[in-house]
Amino acid sequence: MKLLTSPAPHVRTTDSTASVMIDVLIALSPAVVAATYFFGLQAFILSIVGMISAELLEFFIMRFLRKDKGFVPNGSAAVTGLLLALNVSVATPWWVLLIGVLFAIAVVKHAFGGLGQNIFNPALAARVFLLVSFPTAMTTWYPPLGKFFGTYVDIQTTATPLAVLKLEGFSSAMKKFTYIDLLFGNIGGCIGETSALLLIIGFLYLVFRGRIKLVIPITYLGTVFVFSSIMYMVNPERFGTPLFHLLAGGMMLGALFMATDMVTTPMTPKGQAIFGVGCGLITMLIRYFGGYPEGVSLSILLMNAFVPVIDRYTQPTIFGRRKS
Repeated sequence: MKLLTSPAPHVRTTDSTASVMIDVLIALSPAVVAATYFFGLQAFILSIVGMISAELLEFFIMRFLRKDKGFVPNGSAAVTGLLLALNVSVATPWWVLLIGVLFAIAVVKHAFGGLGQNIFNPALAARVFLLVSFPTAMTTWYPPLGKFFGTYVDIQTTATPLAVLKLEGFSSAMKKFTYIDLLFGNIGGCIGETSALLLIIGFLYLVFRGRIKLVIPITYLGTVFVFSSIMYMVNPERFGTPLFHLLAGGMMLGALFMATDMVTTPMTPKGQAIFGVGCGLITMLIRYFGGYPEGVSLSILLMNAFVPVIDRYTQPTIFGRRKS
């Protein structure tokens, strides 16, 4: 029997970048609805501003700076803009969000070559950039309104569950917030990270559509659960329960939607497991011993930097060859 070989690719699909990005936007839509309900119309406006400005900026860069006259928007910029918007406080002015979008698209994404070439997750890098540049706007938290068209008419701020845990202890945090509040999102925080339940529902949609591999979320959340369980046995009042850490802060948004970015994560299953474990460990070290109560964004960005090394040392053996 004569065998014929042809050049790669050998596995083809009818999926396109646009179809994948549309699925991601659909998966994030429950979080946008929750953000609008809990924080009012301003949260919805920030989400729309993030998506539209990111798409317009990328169109300008591709058509006029990179001279790609055939460029057609594929939705990747909209996903970046929406994720960034979901990672800011409702107190963040729209023009600050625009600065973040400019940093994410122009610096983090296109300065490295555009889609598929960026080293760091653009939305997370922009969030950290805004956190350093505009700390007051990025760390001013309002309590949930619980109505779609509400507005904040006075200067009433609140603390996030992780901040209360760090400053006052676990018992104080549980007096102010219940697990039901953490699950449904009836808490202060970034507009898109509050409702863990709706983020999980959106994630399950992506799993059903085959858009996300489960290795990173499982190892990330599993590492957080194991590490926080050990620390809880050491000092319950200081460190809090594993369920608290899984539901509070940006854990679900980061583990399910940010750490699973196809471009900035390892290619191999073994590498993805290493990536997830690293994210989980760094997140909890920052939460427990760092000066900032949240560590999701920084942990994912730090592990993004190690992706080339992880990919290099987790390459599988080529079929027909022996391990060196």
